[in-house]
Amino acid sequence: MSKKSKSNNSASHKLPARYLEFQKSYPEVFAAYAALGAATQAAGPLPPKTRALVKLAIAVGARLEGAVHSHTRRALEAGCTAEEIRHVVLMATTTLGFPGMMSTFSWVDEVLSRKG
Repeated sequence: MSKKSKSNNSASHKLPARYLEFQKSYPEVFAAYAALGAATQAAGPLPPKTRALVKLAIAVGARLEGAVHSHTRRALEAGCTAEEIRHVVLMATTTLGFPGMMSTFSWVDEVLSRKG
């Protein structure tokens, strides 16, 4: 398992039960998935903070609530501020529309409110 995957098991946040169950049920598939994620992160020139914001933007655009939660946490871990994270969501207004942007704001704020 990669260092990144190990850090996701920290006590700072609770991983979804479904995610943990998949990890336990299919350890080889999970390890391959984690390795692919690590390889894609390391494959280019973007710094960690920028990569975290890009991944969050992809999750926001895809309207994937669980991924927005996850990538909000990861953005915080990469050193992004709440203001930077909210800016990513705000920029989605013209792509997702106001209602879509507002729903993703609520998902981000769920994570940010737990972080204090």
